[in-house]
Amino acid sequence: MTAPLRLVVHGAAGRMGQRIVACAAADTVPWRLVAAIERQGHPRAGADAGTLAGLPPAGVAIGSAWDCPADVAIDFSLPEAVCGIVAACAAQRVPLVVATTGLEDPERHAIAAAAKTIPILQSPSMSLAVNIAMDMVGRAGELLTRVGGRTDVEIIECHHRHKEDSPSGTALKFGAIVQQAMGQARAAHGREGRPGARPADEIGYHAVRAGDNPGEHTILFGMDGESFSVNVRATNRDCYARGALAAARFLVGKPAALYSMRDVLGIE
Repeated sequence: MTAPLRLVVHGAAGRMGQRIVACAAADTVPWRLVAAIERQGHPRAGADAGTLAGLPPAGVAIGSAWDCPADVAIDFSLPEAVCGIVAACAAQRVPLVVATTGLEDPERHAIAAAAKTIPILQSPSMSLAVNIAMDMVGRAGELLTRVGGRTDVEIIECHHRHKEDSPSGTALKFGAIVQQAMGQARAAHGREGRPGARPADEIGYHAVRAGDNPGEHTILFGMDGESFSVNVRATNRDCYARGALAAARFLVGKPAALYSMRDVLGIE
């Protein structure tokens, strides 16, 4: 029997951290939770991570650090906490999946530096469906550019009322893929008043925040006389948790480098 993979969850008391703990317990690949990390002074410090996730007690209390052996760590926290877990994993030579979104340059630089010594996977979305959709969008952009003519691209994303960043990191990644394939030079974030006719070299972003929507993205390609769209929708947060666990399994045993979900899916 394969030995369980020893897992550290950073942000374990959050909504996504709890789902990672729960999905790991139900996964076909055996996992053993060895540490559940939150910021020092967190109101749920000391609580059992299993109980918090709606499971039987796991025997692992929410804490602010870990000193036990681990095979891989998953970070689903806040941008300001990312540099800390990156440094901790680099110091202990533990592979890390960074699933936190809304990263800025300091976090990106810390990840790139640590990826020289440990394997790190960072992605704007852990959803397998989203990453497959990204490949489809890139392919569509390349084909439309090849045949010529004008194509307008609009990106509409919907998320729950608690999401703090806008547009979502996933929407911005879709936009970057479109821009690389089609060459648009500017972005418009929503429209109001009389902005005039739509420029041809623009990507439009529209963010909706309502209810408990875990995430939906539509990439609309509009041509003269026809249009089509790529839509991907989550019905619950478990798709992100399962994707993060798939990424963590992928990282174990890999050489130091910066990886993405394309590597997990084997997309060339």
